[in-house]
Amino acid sequence: MPDRYHIHTTITPGRFYRVGKFGGIDWREDCARCSECVKPRCNYEVHEHEALHNRDPRAALRPLYECKACFSCVQGCTKGLLSLSINPEYLEMGDEYWTPDIIHTTWVQADAGKIPVSGAGYRGPFHGTGFDSIWTDMSEIVRPTRDGIHGREYISTSVDIGPKPMRLEFSPDGRMITPPAHLLEIPLPVILDIPAWPVRETGLALARAAAARRLGTVAVLFARDAAAVPESDLGSVVPIVSAEDIEKRRDLIRNSSSMIQLPDGPEIDAAAAEVRKLKPRSIVSVRMTLRPDTADRLVALAGKGLKVFHLCADPHGRERGGDGTPGRHIKDALREIHGRLVGEGFRDEITLITSGGIALAEHMAKAIICGSDLVAADTALLVALGCRVCLNAHSLLIDGADLGSPEFRDPECPIKSAAGDLHYAARRMVNLMGAWHSQLIEVLGAMGIREVRRLRGEVGRAIFREEIEKEAFGDLDRMPMEPVTA
Repeated sequence: MPDRYHIHTTITPGRFYRVGKFGGIDWREDCARCSECVKPRCNYEVHEHEALHNRDPRAALRPLYECKACFSCVQGCTKGLLSLSINPEYLEMGDEYWTPDIIHTTWVQADAGKIPVSGAGYRGPFHGTGFDSIWTDMSEIVRPTRDGIHGREYISTSVDIGPKPMRLEFSPDGRMITPPAHLLEIPLPVILDIPAWPVRETGLALARAAAARRLGTVAVLFARDAAAVPESDLGSVVPIVSAEDIEKRRDLIRNSSSMIQLPDGPEIDAAAAEVRKLKPRSIVSVRMTLRPDTADRLVALAGKGLKVFHLCADPHGRERGGDGTPGRHIKDALREIHGRLVGEGFRDEITLITSGGIALAEHMAKAIICGSDLVAADTALLVALGCRVCLNAHSLLIDGADLGSPEFRDPECPIKSAAGDLHYAARRMVNLMGAWHSQLIEVLGAMGIREVRRLRGEVGRAIFREEIEKEAFGDLDRMPMEPVTA
């Protein structure tokens, strides 16, 4: 049995202004100055920090939102003077997909690499759109040997990237005549991808490469950034090389990892052949924007010998239509593509990498259930460094093209600050992936699955809200309503 894969995390507090969810309201004028005041007994020293903040005239005019909503002070105050309130600034972060809760959870995970725990519990809806409309099967959660990260059974999270033969062929004398498969095995079903909007900071690219080396996975970088990566990290880099730049990037292709990404184009098969001439054992990955016709394009390219595809959805995890408008969620697109490849009879030869909208560890597991082999983290890495997903301050990358100004419009953007400290940024990325890895093991253990490869396409181990609603209500929404008469 191989050694148990473990991500070594390091406590790395964020260096950015953190917006908290809760703030305390204190009606001090009615305080009785009780000898057993609940404020000094706060487990998180929130009230003490606020007192220091109020006594310092040089302190910034920003309230402290460190409360974890345990409600100990609210319930313990004999006069009932303390209460909690939602921070309005917290509610303004992100957008309808990258919600404040997702952003704050990512910050907490990047601090120490631990699974986040909420003190106030969850009182919201238990379903929604996109990945929130999927419930995973947790029928094996009571088995003590499969109790996630605390269990005794080994749960493998490693995946293979590269073309795989459907069968092995042998000569009459017993020699295997099937060409050996050249695969890239990574111990975590996640690679580190370029941001969904242009961030022209080579420091962030170097941090992704360093984090990928520590995690044992790979980082996707533009060729211009990959050229600046030190030799110690170059083996964990997947450069994006255009067909026109292959000859210019000969040394980069030879010295980087065994995987090269080529943007999809009309001559993609010829470009892949040129890469293989320079590096015969290379794995060519086709980077393509997820669109409604992606399944047809993918089948056509697979017939030309291309077997690894990186499907890029928008930051909200949706397809991009012909006019740039968002289409289906990635979960629906993946189920169609996976089913199409199964019907064509060569699904096991193909490796599907999915990016865009992967915001939480559960999204990674659900994307694999829908048919992906592994995912790529992009926006989540920026959030780990303090980003609040202010999309009005960024432009998007579509088909690898920079559609806007690469400069930071906000001079106080925490990403600009993090780009100047490679080790700080890399540690927070590693911490986030460490938390995701622990949560993936918890999900696999609860489902009774001992390796993540078996999770691919296992839609029977999940419940889809649209399907059970259709089963329960049928065509009820289309039935004519009869008027009610007295």
